[in-house]
Amino acid sequence: MARAGATRTASRIASRVASRLGRLALHRQGLLQRAPFGRGLAGARRAIEQLGYVQIDTISVVSRAHDHVLQARVPGYRPDMLDRLQADGHVFEYWAHAAAYLPLRDYRFARPHMDAMRARQTRWVRSRDGRLMRRVLDRVRAEGPLQTRDFEAPAGRRSSGWWDWKPAKHALEQLFMQGDLMVVGRAGFQKIYDLPERVLPAEVDTSAPSLDDYARHLIERQSAAMGFATARACVYQRQTPGLREAVADALEAERAQGRLTAVSLPTPGGREETAYADPAALEGRAPPAQGRARVLSPFDNVMIRRQLARSLFGFDYQLECYVPAARRRFGYFCLPVLYRDHFVGRVDCKAHRRERRLEIIRLTVEHPERLPRDPAPACDAIAVALAELASHNACCDLDLHQVAPTHLHDPMVRAVHHANRERP
Repeated sequence: MARAGATRTASRIASRVASRLGRLALHRQGLLQRAPFGRGLAGARRAIEQLGYVQIDTISVVSRAHDHVLQARVPGYRPDMLDRLQADGHVFEYWAHAAAYLPLRDYRFARPHMDAMRARQTRWVRSRDGRLMRRVLDRVRAEGPLQTRDFEAPAGRRSSGWWDWKPAKHALEQLFMQGDLMVVGRAGFQKIYDLPERVLPAEVDTSAPSLDDYARHLIERQSAAMGFATARACVYQRQTPGLREAVADALEAERAQGRLTAVSLPTPGGREETAYADPAALEGRAPPAQGRARVLSPFDNVMIRRQLARSLFGFDYQLECYVPAARRRFGYFCLPVLYRDHFVGRVDCKAHRRERRLEIIRLTVEHPERLPRDPAPACDAIAVALAELASHNACCDLDLHQVAPTHLHDPMVRAVHHANRERP
């Protein structure tokens, strides 16, 4: 009996820790308040600086990931604003755990990955043809910014080896990943490459950080973005030799000096992970969650590490477009739905832009117990979030097909109809 009581007590404590860290993460991520970063261009810049990166993705079933992440946090955001931030030298495109826009102030901390690419210390290699890469680099140096299509064979002429766009494209990507070229913009979704020395402002620090500096930067970035840091999150998709040990040592040093508090975060499978948080942030109260909902990108910063999302929010999310159709539970492109400070379900949808119609194929409220006894306010909030998503995708109409559980179908249909009629 005593052991069972102790287990229940430990479970309650762990649940409270996860809940507190989850609310702290939502606050730092800008998902508890209406416009925590401000509006428009300035708000988008502050959001990227706070989040540390915004992932780029090519899937366009609804807004692409980099736009969707900012639309969910920054009122008045428009897709052209990322282009302006890049042109004005506030963000640059490189690799976080995936292709991303990052604050230009963090450029030097991309150097370890660039240097590893140049030294072929990773499994990612697009080109080993040094002669071709030199010729591609010479062309960019002589002609200015170029795209992959600038390396296509002229009309009516057969490819002449190095002029063939596929090897040239691989060479461009290799040069980009190892830091010899930068992406300075996109035409449509095609990258435009130029030399870093023609792009980077003189005040940008391009020196390679020491391993300890790199570890401290990752901890600071993770702490700013989520309110806490874990060793696993800091080194996620990073293979720099010795980095894992350097991060663990730096976290422990911060704890020993009292600047961070270590708490145990339960993880799926019954194991625990140590999270390190600022004591004041951990003990303080996050702002109250407003009674609104957000439909997030599958690649949203708060969702991208699936195990962490399960630990913090009890929400097991998987993007099912990568799952065989017969094994999908929620739909091809299901998006997480956040209501107040709880993830309550997901919505499978598609923007039919020519018809200016957002099709809601299936809305699944996965945790109805997290909704108030009267579901009307939650239904209204979710409907407003869907209407906002439609507006971001230039869709005039919302077309709702299926709602689960079924007792929420009629309230959601009414709420969606009202929200669609009331939006500007």
